[in-house]
Amino acid sequence: MSIELIDTTLRDGNQSNWGATGLDTGMMLQIAPVMERVGFHAIDFLASTHMGVAVRFKKENPWERLRLMAEACPTTPLQFLTTGMRFISWEVASDELMEFAFRLLVKNGIRRFAIMDPMNNVPAMLNMAGLTRRAGGSQIIAALTFTLSPLHDDAHFAEAARQLTESGQFDRLYLKDPGGLVTAERAKTLIPALKAVMGAVPLEFHSHTTIGLAPFSYLEAAPLGATTLHTAARGAANGTAQPWMTPVIGNLRDLGHSVDVDDEAVAQMDAYFEALVAAEGLVHGQPGEFDRAYFRHQMPGGMMGTMKRQLGEIRRLDLLPKVLDEVEQVRAELGYPIMVTPFSQVVGTMALMNVMLGERYKTIPDEVTRYVLGRFGQPAMPMDKHVEARIRDTKRARELEEEPHMGSLDELRSKIGTGYSDEEFLLRAVMPADQVDAMVAAGPARRGYDPKSRPVLHLMKELTARKGLGAIRIEKPGLKLELKGSP
Repeated sequence: MSIELIDTTLRDGNQSNWGATGLDTGMMLQIAPVMERVGFHAIDFLASTHMGVAVRFKKENPWERLRLMAEACPTTPLQFLTTGMRFISWEVASDELMEFAFRLLVKNGIRRFAIMDPMNNVPAMLNMAGLTRRAGGSQIIAALTFTLSPLHDDAHFAEAARQLTESGQFDRLYLKDPGGLVTAERAKTLIPALKAVMGAVPLEFHSHTTIGLAPFSYLEAAPLGATTLHTAARGAANGTAQPWMTPVIGNLRDLGHSVDVDDEAVAQMDAYFEALVAAEGLVHGQPGEFDRAYFRHQMPGGMMGTMKRQLGEIRRLDLLPKVLDEVEQVRAELGYPIMVTPFSQVVGTMALMNVMLGERYKTIPDEVTRYVLGRFGQPAMPMDKHVEARIRDTKRARELEEEPHMGSLDELRSKIGTGYSDEEFLLRAVMPADQVDAMVAAGPARRGYDPKSRPVLHLMKELTARKGLGAIRIEKPGLKLELKGSP
């Protein structure tokens, strides 16, 4: 059997292990020609979160980054992942704004769109697929998100897959397992259940190594019909991201499957990102230890890291087990939302506050109230009626019910002003103006990156920051560098 790979290094690997801030445009462009040679079915490249991070933390234009990557990878489709009716901002966006954004993504180089709804709401996904088609998207993939709850059995996922694929709106479907909770045993029943209702639509599988299961479930899922697997390069792989592609390739071939990739290019990718991780001091992903508690709280790796950091800062890391027990209870009370952005943040924050304050639902964050008011859609199961009533009956809930939605494009243009390209206008419509101003002032992003130069640049930065040095001279074989201060 022939197995295809989708690379997740630049988007999900970067996000899961490095908070989406590990890579800049130059780092991506440097390795892009090699990635183009590998033979990936597609590159998981962008989400609106990454566009916001590029502006906010890197002062880089995400549209420039996209155009340059598309030029460097002319035959490998770049993917954009959308997570519902929002674009960078957490405000609910209109169909008009989303279609406008997707037209710009197509114009600048996106060919493949993965459509996810954080509640697996089929009508919402069909609506999003329709506007993506109108915007010019050439490949549209349904992302069916896996979770564990009393409702989410194989039959539930199969029915959603049937509705999505029979609509004719999607070219492919991928099973998205953000918690890394699909065991090899579950893959043996779930993958055949999905394939039985999908007809000729191809099935992909995307999981995380948070508790070490994904490499094993991949090997079970592939021969059962999940013939496209999502993997990442060494360094960015594993941890709370996807499995490392090299051993996945080797294991698949050992089982008798073919994986048509350029092995030399794969090795070059691994070496580049391993060197980059070392040079930049980034976390080198390792598969997580098996922790059965994840099947109960289902807390994604990124949110788990944030929670540990917050408790560590106040020297109360001892409260973590109690908070995770509370996560399980809050999730049930809120109707078993899938523990994926934004719901993992909604549930995790509420649980943390309940434990820290010593009284459940004493203080309720606005995002929890918005969730209960239906701003993010309706949960798959009923909420606890007492908890729902407590939140709805607050003064803040009544204020948020009157909260205005994002304005129309005409209203936004009137507010923001003219003289901007469509791309810059959209950034200004969904981000603070000062952040976009800083991005513009920073100018074009660098076009390349050399991990070997990082230590020298760091040394020069440290030395030039010192006062009283008249000159700096560095010599080593093949390098002579001398800097003199102004007279």
